[in-house]
Amino acid sequence: MAECSGLQFVSPYAFEAMQKVDVVRLAALSDPELRLLLPCLVRMALCAPADQSQSWAQDKKLILRLLSGVEAVNSIVALLSVDFHALEQDANKEQQLRHKLGGGSGESILVSQLQHGLTLEFEHSDSPRRLRLVLSELLAIMNKVLESNGEFFFKSSELFESPVYLEEAADVLCILQAELPSLLPIVDVAEALLHVKNGAWFLCLLVANVPDSFNEVCRGLIKNGERQDEESLGGRRRTEALRHLCKMNLSQALRIRGMVVEECHLPGLGVALTLDHTKNESSDDGVSDLVCFVSGLLLGTNAKVRTWFGTFIRNGQQRKKENISSVLWQMRRQLLLELMVILPTVRSTHVVEEADMEPHVSVYSGLKEEHVVKASALLRLYCALMGIAGLKPTDEEAEQLLQLMTSRPPATPAGVRFVSLSFCMLLAFSTLVSTPEQEQLMVMWLGWMIKEEAYFESISGVSASFGEMLLLVAMYFHSSQLSAIIDLVCSTLGMKIVIKPNSLSRMKTIFTQEIFTEQVVTAHAVRVPVTGNLGANITGFLPIHCIYQLLRSRSFTKHKVSIKDWIYRQLCETTTPLHPQLLPLIDVYINSILTPASKSNPEATNQPITEQEILNVFQGLTGGENSRVNQRYSITTQLLVLYYVLSYEEALLANTKTLAAMQKKPKSYSSALMDQIPIKYLIRQAQGLQQELGGLHSALLRLLATNYPHLCIVDDWICEEQITGTDALLRRMLLTATAKNHSSKQLQEAFSMLPGNHTQVMQILEHLTLLSAGELIQYAEVLTSNMSQLLNIGVPRRILQTVNKLWMVLNTVMPRRLWVMTVNALQPSVKIVRQQKYTQNDLMIDPLIVLRCDQRVHRCPPLMDITLHMLNGYLLASKAYLSSHLKETAEQDMRPSQNTMGLEAPEVSREELKNALLAAQDSAAVQILLEICLPTEEEKAQGSNSHSLLKKIQSAAGLPSQGLEEEEDSLLCNLREVQCLICCLLHQMYIADPNIVKLVHFQGYPSELLSLTVAGIPSMHICLDFIPELIAQPELEKQIFAIQLLSYLCIQYALPKSLSVARLAINVMGTLLTVLTQSKRYAFFMPTLPCLVSFCQAFPPLYDDIMSLLIQIGQVCASDVATQTRDFDPIITRLQQLKEKPSEQSGLGKDSFSKSGLKNRGSTDPDVQLCHCIERTIIEIINMSVSGV
Repeated sequence: MAECSGLQFVSPYAFEAMQKVDVVRLAALSDPELRLLLPCLVRMALCAPADQSQSWAQDKKLILRLLSGVEAVNSIVALLSVDFHALEQDANKEQQLRHKLGGGSGESILVSQLQHGLTLEFEHSDSPRRLRLVLSELLAIMNKVLESNGEFFFKSSELFESPVYLEEAADVLCILQAELPSLLPIVDVAEALLHVKNGAWFLCLLVANVPDSFNEVCRGLIKNGERQDEESLGGRRRTEALRHLCKMNLSQALRIRGMVVEECHLPGLGVALTLDHTKNESSDDGVSDLVCFVSGLLLGTNAKVRTWFGTFIRNGQQRKKENISSVLWQMRRQLLLELMVILPTVRSTHVVEEADMEPHVSVYSGLKEEHVVKASALLRLYCALMGIAGLKPTDEEAEQLLQLMTSRPPATPAGVRFVSLSFCMLLAFSTLVSTPEQEQLMVMWLGWMIKEEAYFESISGVSASFGEMLLLVAMYFHSSQLSAIIDLVCSTLGMKIVIKPNSLSRMKTIFTQEIFTEQVVTAHAVRVPVTGNLGANITGFLPIHCIYQLLRSRSFTKHKVSIKDWIYRQLCETTTPLHPQLLPLIDVYINSILTPASKSNPEATNQPITEQEILNVFQGLTGGENSRVNQRYSITTQLLVLYYVLSYEEALLANTKTLAAMQKKPKSYSSALMDQIPIKYLIRQAQGLQQELGGLHSALLRLLATNYPHLCIVDDWICEEQITGTDALLRRMLLTATAKNHSSKQLQEAFSMLPGNHTQVMQILEHLTLLSAGELIQYAEVLTSNMSQLLNIGVPRRILQTVNKLWMVLNTVMPRRLWVMTVNALQPSVKIVRQQKYTQNDLMIDPLIVLRCDQRVHRCPPLMDITLHMLNGYLLASKAYLSSHLKETAEQDMRPSQNTMGLEAPEVSREELKNALLAAQDSAAVQILLEICLPTEEEKAQGSNSHSLLKKIQSAAGLPSQGLEEEEDSLLCNLREVQCLICCLLHQMYIADPNIVKLVHFQGYPSELLSLTVAGIPSMHICLDFIPELIAQPELEKQIFAIQLLSYLCIQYALPKSLSVARLAINVMGTLLTVLTQSKRYAFFMPTLPCLVSFCQAFPPLYDDIMSLLIQIGQVCASDVATQTRDFDPIITRLQQLKEKPSEQSGLGKDSFSKSGLKNRGSTDPDVQLCHCIERTIIEIINMSVSGV
């Protein structure tokens, strides 16, 4: 709107005076300024005010005095004297008429019979007619705006163009809008004024006379505006009008800019307002508002805003005409000026001569410290403009940008950041370097970066310096990982920009051939100092990233550079929270140790960390509360080294075949080293630091579960929860100074007094229960070495239980060493004399050593609990040991297998042998434990004596012979408690491997234990699956054992499956009756006939089948007897009567039938004894069925 250039606009001072109705300020205005505000001031003076206060009355007098000397006031007073109600009615009629005529230029109700043009008519007309003329013209423009459907048009109107009558027309316009607000909404009026000449001037006057409408008018104009304002005439006029409005009200300019961004309309207006604000703000060394605004649009999180502004930049570059006057050109010019202001002033143009200068004397003057942050912001902005908005820099911009990027900042954190941004910008926009001189300038600047990197890091105090980024980019170039370089550039710049890989080709050549050859990279990387106290809170690109990348590309092994010492030093300089790059570094390092870089050179591998270096990390680690104070290395270092050792061993086993084929055998870490690492203690420490250790704790648990399953027993984890819960806190509160002061020597002295004095031991042990697991470690040796004394008669049960409790607590921190000490302490006295000490390796090879302990342990439940815990652990350890041994020795069968039957056959046989050995080992353990459950001869004698004595006492006192007291006496004994502990362990073993159940029962065990195992081991129902197979075995003993086992299972598990197996057993017994000889028949049926009672008790429907079987057995036996004597028929007759009329015999007891009958009942004939057994069985079934009814 260049047509408004000669007109006087309302000043910000005048507008603020109108907003606040500051009469003093208004009085200070000049006559031309006051003339623009007369419509509003006259209305204020003449209209009845809502404010009836005394102060406003005084202000009103001042306004009247101010207006008294202005001539134009009279015309405005005349305008206000018109009948506006009639005027509004006529205007509404004209609107209706125009609507009927379709907007055509027909007869006007407001203005009729125009003799001359609008200008002359306006000059000759009185006030009412002037109002009608302006109103008619304004309504016509507003109607045309509505009909245009958003298409811009320019309306030529004499009334708004004549410079002579502009002020009068403006007065009329302001009065009309103030008096007819419903007919002329101010937003619609503002929209219409954009389509006439001098519209911006009229709009500013209108808003100045209604200052409260400023935000409403601006928001309306922005909402109705174009998405890209510089593309059309209407957009440019709208932008210019809003810009004038904001100049009039400077305090609201930034708010209007916010509306522009919110609506995503008129981007040129947003930039223009920012340029105006930048000119008005004080010039300081900080980042300008223009840089902040444009950076926020392009780098913000709103993708819609980013696309909208990016389109504005792209479209602005395509226009060739009026380029200098465009807002985009003004923005670029302002940015370039800001860039040139902070450029170093003294700079040599002859860059070649720098090589002749001394190392610390440069012809380049560096950036001032106060300009570094602003320079970084400008670089990021230009990156966003070029990478996101597609800005194509001019030659001047490219030259100045390159000058800024290759300048040298001071050694501060901000300086490090600036160099990193400059380097990444060079990589992202290599087109900025176009001439050989510019390329040479860039190369010299990169050389300066390499030379000054260590100095910058030491002075600035920033661990993540640009040297690591240089090294990392060089490694990526050598390995052709251009996508990784692009990701690195984007993450450093903080924006996602498109970088074509082929644009990096020239930079790749410079890096790989001129600056960083691969050998230089590897040699330099080893000399880079490790990062002190490396943790996740140190961000950016560190030496560890460079080393990781070089390890991945196998550069160290290729150039025979040892990296082992660097990695070890870095692991020793770690802290929490754990840096995420440490675990990948260890994994790739282990891979470089085991896997050669190429098949042609199998020796090209890195060296592993030595055992002594590993031991140094764990030296002095005892696990006590104060042990961490004296530790040289942090818990993070120890856990990382533990992770390294476990991962190394696992990877070594996994790659055994591959390494054997390459005839390469890396050294494995010795078992002695593993025994000295307190694995369980470290895992407990890691458990409490899970949030700070990231994935390290879960990774260690995975390695433990695979290689050390005996350290991952579920019972141990549950026990740990109890030890580390709230109970532990309560115990710490009860902990007294006396409990802390007990030494291991005092405990040993108390144990030496045991035969006669139990009090002192008990007191010390009770105090020890208040200590933590780590503090108990120093007492472990004394506790275990004196366990044999606890087996003596007379030791109180409380001492045994306390020792068991302390042992379980120690088991959470030092299980492996504790187990070895305990096994050696519980050996029989003969072995102790011979000083036969077992090692950890002995116990893993043969876990059954645990059960070769003093026999008294078998009847001491607290110590038996410990023994069973160790047995379970060593059985698991043995499985892992044999599996690893199998993998370690896999290469032994490879050479013979090549000439015989292929590569896989020996491996299968070795695997089968291992499984057979483990099965035999487990079954042997089960059989030994079942033997322990059997009462000894002494226990049997004591039990019978006590029972017979009890019966005599009860009969003498007239008490019943069988009572609850006898049952409780049999239950409250050490044997019963040991049996319960063993049944719990067997249940766990059966669930873990159901094949053990089958193997043990096919082997068989004493039948008197069946009642115990079926009732005490919940998983015994598994036996129902294989009992049919066991019955089908040819050995008579196994068939008998199967039927006896089935009888107990039917009582315990009366299931449909049990019923079907019981039917099968009855059928098998009937079949065997027909094929067995007399001696075998007696041997089979004598132990199995009582089982039929259990079948009937569990399943009454089997009654008929069982009775028929019993009669059939009796008949077979009677037929054999009949060949020898004729006196046996009464027994057969008796059996038939029992079957046909069981109710008549229901009162018979077990011995009633034996008092009558034949005289040869005591015969030694097997058939006779079998017949008596059948008779007893039938009577028991009858009594059981009748009593059950």
